[in-house]
Amino acid sequence: MSTPLPTLTFRPETPADVEVIDDLTARPFAPMAFFDGTEPQVIKRLRARQELTLSLFALDGAGQILGHVAFSQVHIPGQTDWYGLGPISVEPAHQLKGIGRAMVKEAITQLRHLGARGIALVGNPAAYGPMGFVSLGHLSHGDLPPHLVQHMTLSGNDPLGELCFSSAFADPPASPPCAKPPSAHRGGWAGGVPRGAFPAEWLASLRQTRHP
Repeated sequence: MSTPLPTLTFRPETPADVEVIDDLTARPFAPMAFFDGTEPQVIKRLRARQELTLSLFALDGAGQILGHVAFSQVHIPGQTDWYGLGPISVEPAHQLKGIGRAMVKEAITQLRHLGARGIALVGNPAAYGPMGFVSLGHLSHGDLPPHLVQHMTLSGNDPLGELCFSSAFADPPASPPCAKPPSAHRGGWAGGVPRGAFPAEWLASLRQTRHP
């Protein structure tokens, strides 16, 4: 029997939320073997570079923050106005209730209003497939198996080529950098797998997942 989804509201971050986001982004990952504390730093660097396109909270009916998700622009050859999902986090006591899915659904609606043409991510298909993300095998990210590199096309053609995140995801910045698309925000682009964003242990566990 599944746990019912609580009534949610959503709001963007404010300057007063910085420490809240740091804590919420770190705590759900802290017990995991791959956690190295870099996830909150990614959001801080994106914010400092003005590359944090959307930073969204999910709150319950009492106004308690239950989750947070960040989106930033990515580069894919031949594409513009594509965004990367992550980091995303949900309070440990409220996981597996559909909060992450509801939060992403709301974020997609807001990104559509900003003119987004698609969203991409690196993650477990079992988690993101039910949200509507797919892998057609045409989008890559370093040497990761293609089924881990997923996307949702909102308008235009499906993506083809190498997915590159902002170099804010890498610590230190990864190289070689990708070329900026015409509509890119300020900042560099990180080709391959950004070392800070995707810990080796997490990537190793992802590699063991099979294409559904």
